[in-house]
Parts: sequence; structure tokens; C-alpha cells
Amino acid sequence: MSRLTQLEQFGQSVWLDYVRRELLTGGGLKALIANDGVKGVTSNPAIFEKAIAEGAEYRDALEAAMRSGETDPERIYERLAIEDIAMAADQLAEVHAATGGCDGFVSLEVSPRLAHNTEATVAEARRLWRAVNRRNLMIKVPATPAGLPAVERLIGEGINVNVTLLFAVSVYREVAHAYRRGLEHRVRSGQPVDRVASVASFFVSRIDTEVDAALERRMGETTSTDERCALEALRGKAAVANARLAYAAYLELTASEHWRVLEASGARPQRVLWASTGTKNRAYPDTLYVDELIGPDTVNTMPPATLEAFRHHGMPQERLMGNLQDARDVIARLAAAGVDMNAVTGRLLDDGVRLFDDAYGRLLDAIQRVRRAA
Repeated sequence: MSRLTQLEQFGQSVWLDYVRRELLTGGGLKALIANDGVKGVTSNPAIFEKAIAEGAEYRDALEAAMRSGETDPERIYERLAIEDIAMAADQLAEVHAATGGCDGFVSLEVSPRLAHNTEATVAEARRLWRAVNRRNLMIKVPATPAGLPAVERLIGEGINVNVTLLFAVSVYREVAHAYRRGLEHRVRSGQPVDRVASVASFFVSRIDTEVDAALERRMGETTSTDERCALEALRGKAAVANARLAYAAYLELTASEHWRVLEASGARPQRVLWASTGTKNRAYPDTLYVDELIGPDTVNTMPPATLEAFRHHGMPQERLMGNLQDARDVIARLAAAGVDMNAVTGRLLDDGVRLFDDAYGRLLDAIQRVRRAA
């Protein structure tokens, strides 16, 4: 049995944080579903930008779009993305059915240029939902102040949502409340809630990257050997601690009376999804953000390299809730060292929106270059 399929024994679903046409047409996704128990796919503008800019498999599709008279690069991109997402959704349809609608989802993100516009986000999410026309689609909406009311409205309309770019535990709570309010709206209006699904995508590795940099600056400023050792001991600890506190909040929220009432109506919990789980610091184990975050009712969406690494030498064992007090201690020690986690997570949200926006711009530029060369 693959180490990846063993994660199911601990209540965790494996999703793939990657999509491109050759994976869909060459049988790669079907093989991952059959052999490794992959149960979902996530995408974002950066993934599509890399695939379209570097791969030849989109050349024919790009030229076909242009022959049809389409000149707007955003519409061309959307056409290609919808085709890919629909293919992936169809290949995961059996997983969706076999899990009773718990898994088998494919995520498609609204334009990052709409991250601060609630109305535009809702309108684009509705349009993409209709265009893909698959029950196992999730629309990705960022956890910005403008994104949260969009999440509530979309859930209220029965549109599955992947809430992305989550870094702060406090924001995670707001996301969970937005999901709950959306479901409550459906119950009040007499609409079913048993087929509505959502995940809260909590980003992991980027937190260590940011916090480690702050710790290194502090180590460079101190003359105390003891303080330098204490700071060094905190490197690589913030992301897992932050994630464990988010999961503790999930357990608290799903044990509340509010949730029990919804659950009695058939509502599904909004699972926590661990995103950005590829290790960015080569000094850390390449399966760190999988090994340490295995637990019930969670999803880990892995980039291909992390998936391959876990298949080879991952440690399928539940660890998520084993060190909750240690997690609190890590956050307290970081605060004592001058690392403000609220400031860190706020910067990371802003950076995440900007990075996706930049990738989206590069993607449109790549399409323009192909269009001009045709």
C-alpha cells in the first residue's frame, strides 16, 4: 500500500496542487487516483502560468481559440482553464460519488485582480460555476476582507468554495463563521445543505520562510549567546505550530451548538486544507509539512515533488494534535522574541494576493506573445 493511501486511515485526504493538460490527457491524474489515492486537484494562476508559458501542450488550444476570433487574453486563458478543470472534474467524478460528495473536487480560482472587490468576486464565481457546470467544482476565493462576504453569499447560493490564502488563525475563524452563515441562510430559505462543500486552505511553508527571516535578523542583532541559541531553536517551528492552533479552532467550532444544529440538517464540516506544503528551506525534511499535519477531517494538497517525496519516505502517522501545548508555547516564545504573528500573517496575505496577481499578469503576457506570433 502506498504511503499516500495510508493517510486515509488517519482521516486525511490527499489532493494534488498541480494541473496541466498533459497530466489530464496522458493518464497521469488517473494513475495518481488509482495508485496513490489522490482525491482532488487544486489550481491557481501561478500553476497555469507555468504550464502555459513553458509547455507546448497548449499551443494547439491557444491557436484554436484565436482562430475562433477571440483576442482578449483573459478570455483565452479562461477558456483553456475551464477545459482543463472540466476534464479534471470528470476524471475525479467517481471519487466524488464514492465518497458521497466529500472528496473528488477540483478548484478554479477567481481572478486575483478581484481580491478586494466583493461584488465582482461573486459575479465571476457565479459565471465560472455555470461555465464548468460540474458538481465537484470548488471556486477559490481569497480570505481578504472583501472575499469573506463573497464566501458567505456563494455558500448561501449552493456554490462550493475553496477559501484560499489563509495564514492567521483569527482569519480562519472568520472564514468558518462565513461558511456557517451561508449554510444557515440556506436552511432558513428551505434549501438543502447536504451537497454544499467547502475547504479552508491554510498556508503553511510561507509562514516559516517569513518567521525564519525575522529570527535570523534578530540573531544578527544580539550579542547574547543564550539568546541566539533560543532564537535558533525556534527556526522551522512557527508554521506547524500555527497550523495546529488553526486545527484546534476547527475542532472547537465543529463542537459548537451552532454547528450541531447545521449538522442535524445534513451540513458538511468545512475541512481544513493544508496548502503550500512544499518545503522551501532545504535544511528541513522535504515531507515536513505533511508528516507533522496528519489528522482527521483534513486535506493536504501537495505539489508533485512533495507528493513524490512522501510516497518514497513519508511517515503516515497521526501527529496533528499531539503537541498543542507545545504549539502555544512556540507562538508565545516567538512573541517574546519580538515576532508579531499578526503582522507576519497580514503581510503574507497581502503578498499572496500580489504574487498571484503577478503570475496572472505573466500568464496573460505569455498568451499575448503566442497570439502575436501566430
